Amino acid sequence: MRILLVEDDAALGGAVSAHLALAGHAVDRVSSRAEAATALEGHEHGMVLLDIGLPDGSGLHVLRGLRGRGDWRPVIILTARDQISDRIEGLKAGADDYLVKPFDIGELQARIAAVVRRSATRPDAEIRRGPVRLNREERRAHVDDREVILTAREWAILDRLLQRRGAVVSREQIEEAIYAFGKEVESNAVEVYVSRIRKKLGAALIETLRGVGYRVPA
Repeated sequence: MRILLVEDDAALGGAVSAHLALAGHAVDRVSSRAEAATALEGHEHGMVLLDIGLPDGSGLHVLRGLRGRGDWRPVIILTARDQISDRIEGLKAGADDYLVKPFDIGELQARIAAVVRRSATRPDAEIRRGPVRLNREERRAHVDDREVILTAREWAILDRLLQRRGAVVSREQIEEAIYAFGKEVESNAVEVYVSRIRKKLGAALIETLRGVGYRVPA
């Protein structure tokens, strides 16, 4: 999943970005309200991790702006403010969860997974298609009774398709979901990863609509 991290503490932002990248996420980090507003325009971030205390004002302005224009992508607030009133204000502004600093990166990853499950239009934790069984929460795949190991990027692509099961997802939308800002996108990267997924899980799992994109049938 592609995540936007809005955090002005360079050390904390770097540590969170590195750990989430190891978990298979593409992370874009910005450090101000203005940069966050720009990043959220036209980019398909599946999650926003939002600090409140930013150098150019409260991160809640970013959150209210999203919700005000009907954008309900998941947002988790990360902040040092631990007063109940602060939490209430953040949740009233439209946050999906609230995590007080300092926090454990394992807890952050668990909360990300929980928020994604709650916000998914099809929140099935486990999906079966023929001999293939996929557990999105645990990132485990089985063909018949044999576990198949997928790389972090293969899971990212597959999860993107599973989120919109039955709908066509373009190559550009998949690239948006798996590459962070400034990362060079290989011209045939999506095709290569889809081919690898098919070899591991079977050719029938992902359909190709030439010139349009890919889909996992509903």
